[in-house]
Amino acid sequence: MGLFSKNKKNAEIMAIRLGKDGLYSASVRFSSGGLPVLEFLSFYPKAEQAWPVLLERLARETPAKQKQCLLQLNANDYQWFAMDALNVPADELKNSLVWRLKELIDYPIESASFDVLTVPGDIQNGGRNQSLIAIVIANQQLSLQQNLFADAKLPLSVIDVPEMAQRNLSVRLEVEGRGLAMLSFDVHGGLLTVTYGGELYLSRRLDITSTDLGTQDIRERDASFERISLELQRSLDHFDRQHNYITTAKLVVSPLGEVATLLQQYLASNMYLPVEIMDLAQIVNLEKIPELKSAERQGAFLSIIGAALRQEASAT
Repeated sequence: MGLFSKNKKNAEIMAIRLGKDGLYSASVRFSSGGLPVLEFLSFYPKAEQAWPVLLERLARETPAKQKQCLLQLNANDYQWFAMDALNVPADELKNSLVWRLKELIDYPIESASFDVLTVPGDIQNGGRNQSLIAIVIANQQLSLQQNLFADAKLPLSVIDVPEMAQRNLSVRLEVEGRGLAMLSFDVHGGLLTVTYGGELYLSRRLDITSTDLGTQDIRERDASFERISLELQRSLDHFDRQHNYITTAKLVVSPLGEVATLLQQYLASNMYLPVEIMDLAQIVNLEKIPELKSAERQGAFLSIIGAALRQEASAT
């Protein structure tokens, strides 16, 4: 098993996240016709319970043991580095990256595991502006996670990150030939991505959580809206300069209930892009999970559902 390992063909995934507030899990069934069906969804609150207790409960009460388990890391578990492409053969890329990453992380590279994603650049112009993304995790942190799953007798096969889960959602809303920006918030913070042609081109973290946006203090909420707007403008302006061959069709905001409507209205009046609120039902069949009729619940489970949408066809 490694970071972003290819899925076994047609293997069903149980996506699992050891989140700040508890253990999230989701499983999706794909079919040749129609939307993917959300078959299973659960959340076990952390409270005072240890992770081994919650994972053993998951193994006992859910179909997790019969599936290929995917662990979705939290943002503070790994480091994400965007960098220029290296002019080396593909089979030498990882070795060359070791020297670059040595300068970027604050512990020995020998104590880390990493994987690399290629951002295609301008595919109509020979891949001009191609770049790389390196995802690095300390071996100590990786072993800790693997041991938790081994002790619970859960078959951990894939390790993934929220950026790729959001990519899985975003590509299903893309307009052909256009880019799509997506902005989501949960208890961990905010995440901005831009996808184009099924590939992730941009990712930016925002230190604003869904809890911050849900505050009853109007001044605090408006201050958060302003920070979000400024960060979006800076990030998307930079993206437009770097990838001027991509026209971004719109910005999609994750479902958050009433606050999403207020944020959508604020951003629409301050940005050049159309701004829409995501309806998860456009991406996944939710009929088996009635609680996701609530926009707030959709927002809470958005990332883990995105992780469950990973297929071998879209695996990196």
